[in-house]
Formats: sequence, structure tokens, C-alpha cells
Amino acid sequence: MTAAQDTGAKPWQTEAPVRAVQKRTVRALAAAQILGGVGVGVSVSIGSLLAESVAESETYAGLARTATTAGAAAVGVPLALLAQRRGRRASLSTGWLAAAVGGVILIGSAVSRSIPLLIVGMLLFGIGSATNQQSRYAAADLAAPHRRAQALSIVVWSTTVGSVIGPNLADPGAAVATVLHLPRLAGAFVLATVCMVLASILLWGLLRPDPLMLSRRHQDAEDRPESGTGAAAARTAEATSQDKEARNGTLRAGLRHLRHAPRAAFAFVTIVVAHTVMGAVMTMTPVSMSEHGMGLTVVGVTISGHLLGMYAFSPVVGWLADRIGHMSTVVAGQAVFLVSAVLSGMGHDSVGVVTAGLFLLGLGWSFSLVAGSAMLSEATPAALRPGVQGTADTAMNVVAAVGAGMAGPLMSWIGFGGLNAVAGALVLPVLAFWAFLVRAR
Repeated sequence: MTAAQDTGAKPWQTEAPVRAVQKRTVRALAAAQILGGVGVGVSVSIGSLLAESVAESETYAGLARTATTAGAAAVGVPLALLAQRRGRRASLSTGWLAAAVGGVILIGSAVSRSIPLLIVGMLLFGIGSATNQQSRYAAADLAAPHRRAQALSIVVWSTTVGSVIGPNLADPGAAVATVLHLPRLAGAFVLATVCMVLASILLWGLLRPDPLMLSRRHQDAEDRPESGTGAAAARTAEATSQDKEARNGTLRAGLRHLRHAPRAAFAFVTIVVAHTVMGAVMTMTPVSMSEHGMGLTVVGVTISGHLLGMYAFSPVVGWLADRIGHMSTVVAGQAVFLVSAVLSGMGHDSVGVVTAGLFLLGLGWSFSLVAGSAMLSEATPAALRPGVQGTADTAMNVVAAVGAGMAGPLMSWIGFGGLNAVAGALVLPVLAFWAFLVRAR
């Protein structure tokens, strides 16, 4: 038995040149995630402060989060279509560059105190979040099946650095703003913009050859010799038709694939549900803690613990997913979600219990996102992969935004415990889908 057969890898995935490109790709993506993630971290923490400062109204503080989320959701599919046509290199470098343009516009809004510029800038800045999310898929394009989740998880983990640095750029940014004679809050966006430009340049220069295009070429070469027999010729013709449809920029083939590929559909649902559960509970946890008399320092520590659960252990999650299987890891993630809902819902007046619950909320998200994304890549042909992945990211951002918006009214109606109960109930369809797949298999 060859090494490729033993690991489930295709022969070309075990070739030394391909492995070398894969290593270089993951390193480049991880470095770009650190740089670009700084900008994403700035938008989360300082964006609302900038919006309040420009508009001189607390009403506009939430506008920053809404606009960046809307920007991320709006470009998920266009970035994927660009990847289908031109490759990951063009798609990701363009995404970071567009986000940097948004940063420049936000600096202009701070100087001119223009609300229209603020909105446009936040929308474009949100493209950084979408690019950050889609970068994880690029790590899986050339990866062998037994290393796909781990490669993807390294890119997810790299986001930890940016998420920690970004929110702490207020003071360094103020020093930069003083030197450049800009408003105080604009300085953080100067630093974020520089980081995003560097991320774009890094990916444009180092993603050579393009991982998606290289995997397609090998897949095409692998399919070509089989085109002689009738059945094989039919399969090759169907693959060629799907590839042409994908390259022409339509999503019909990708959506059709989700309808007829249960494992891909399961991964899709997992990603969307996990992001919705995480977003809804995380949004309202600081409010609940504040209502129970907990200070901002305690709230900050709790949110830091949540981010730790989301990102810090993703390489371990990726390793586990490659060892026990992507589907088993997803199911484990749903179990973690349920434990988190019980802890947060029943112990919301205890700092320790809420912190533990929110940490597990982030860990359940990591299990679901890493394993679900790896499964989605594995269960989707290379020609259709970017479109399906982009659709998944768009869906998870849109649904999570709706979930976060409904979380406030829901908590005021049934309390924080009730909100966690609803969040726990949301994972039940994922478990039911899993049971169906197991029974069908």
C-alpha cells in the first residue's frame, strides 16, 4: 500500500513540490492573518468609538458593528467568484486592499466628521472580516485529507494574534495621530490600514503558484486519462461542465451540489448554526453581566476568555479532527455548545460560571468551524469549492447578524437563561442531521 493510499491522499498531494507549496501557502496565510487580523480587531473595539465620535451620538455607536457585518456579508460571494476565476491570490489580496481603502475613508471621516464617509468606510472595512474568514479555505486547497483540518486550523489560530493586538491599539494609535495631526481615534485606523496593505502585498507576492489553481490543474490531469471509457467519459464531461459553469461565475452548480451532497450540506449547516449560536450569546453576555453588577474589567476578562476558546486551541482541534474524523469533531462541538448553554444559563450571576460558559462557547465554535470548514472543502469538487465556501460565509454572517439582532429582545422577554436555552436548542437540528447521515450510511 502506498503512502497516498494509506492516508487517503491523491498521488499528486504526496509529491514533494506540492508539499513544499502547501507549507509556503500556510505560512503566508498565517502571516497575512496576523497583519490583517489587527485591522479586524481595531474595527471590533475602536470602530464603535469612532462612530460615536464622528456622529457625536451614542445612537451611532452600534452602526460600526452593523456596517462592518453588512460589508462582510455582502462580499462573501463576490470574493469567492473572484477566486473561482482568478485564484486565491487575486481574491485574498484584493480583499485586504479593499479593506485598506475603507480604512483610508474612515480616517477621512474622522477628519471631516462625515457620517456618509463613516458608513462607506465601515462597509469597505468589513471586507477585511470576509477576507479573514475565507483565508482559512485557501490552506485546505492542496492539503492531503489527513492534514486538511490541521492546515486550516493554523490559519484560524493566527487570527488570535490580531484579535489581541487590534483592540489595544488605541494608545499607540493616539501617538501616531499626534504626529500626523489627526483626530485621536484615527491613529488606530492608520496602523490598521498599513497592516492590511502589508497583508495584501504579502499574499500577492507569496501565493505563487496559486494553491486553488494548482489543485485544479492536478485534478484535471488526474481526470483526463480516465476519459476513454463510457462511464468515465460521462463523469469527466460532467466535471468539465461544472468547472466551466463555476469559472463563468455562476453559483448554480455550487447550490446544486449542496442539494445533492449530504456531507457538504451538513458542513454548511454546521458552520451557519455555530456562528449564529456564538454571536447571539456573546453579544448579550456583557449586558447580562452588567445587569448583575459586574464591572467592565470583569467583563473584559470574560470576553478575553471567550476569544481564547475561539482561536487559541484551534490547532489542537484541527489535529483532533484529522484523527477522529471531521463529523465526529463537529458532533463533539455541539456537545460543548450544550454544556456552555447550561453553565451560562443557570449560573449567569456567577463570574466563574459565566466565564467558563463563554470559554466553552468559543471552544464549541472552534470545533464546529474548523471541522465543518474542512468537511466542506473535502466534500466539494475543486471547481465548485470557492463558490460554496463563499456562500457558506455569507450565510453565516447574515444569519448571525439576524440572530444577534434578535438576541436583545429575546433576552428582555425570557432572560439570559432563556436565551441560552434557545441557543442550545439551535444545535439540535445539527445533531438530527448527523443522525440522519449515520442512519443513511
